[in-house]
Amino acid sequence: METCETRLKILIANLCYRKEIWKREIELTSWIMETTGKRRDKLCIIAEILEIAKNGTLKTQIMYKANLSFAQLNDYLRFMLKIQLVEKFINQGKDVYISTEKGLDFLQRQCELSEMLKTEEEKPKNAARIPPASLLRKTS
Repeated sequence: METCETRLKILIANLCYRKEIWKREIELTSWIMETTGKRRDKLCIIAEILEIAKNGTLKTQIMYKANLSFAQLNDYLRFMLKIQLVEKFINQGKDVYISTEKGLDFLQRQCELSEMLKTEEEKPKNAARIPPASLLRKTS
């Protein structure tokens, strides 16, 4: 009988622990979405593509790193090729995209503008973002 009660207590403790972890995960996820869930504008996406393509990269790598759909990426690349922000060349039978001088100039200016427009609250004190104390794991 004692073994059954002990197992029941362990099972209940595990369920409570899982429930607490699950609750923290939900809180952490909502905090992340609040702080990073802002939609990107087109200029930011173009800058991100230019950053990814600085040293030359494949279309699929740009798509995954920039978190764009195939159709979205094609639209951006078509536009960026047209205004000469990126160049396309073939390496070993694959299309490689690389940022041009004009693209790197655009990227530099976009970074400067973004930095200039940030408010004091948005400027990071250091590189790490710290979640609220309620989401941090308590150690005893």
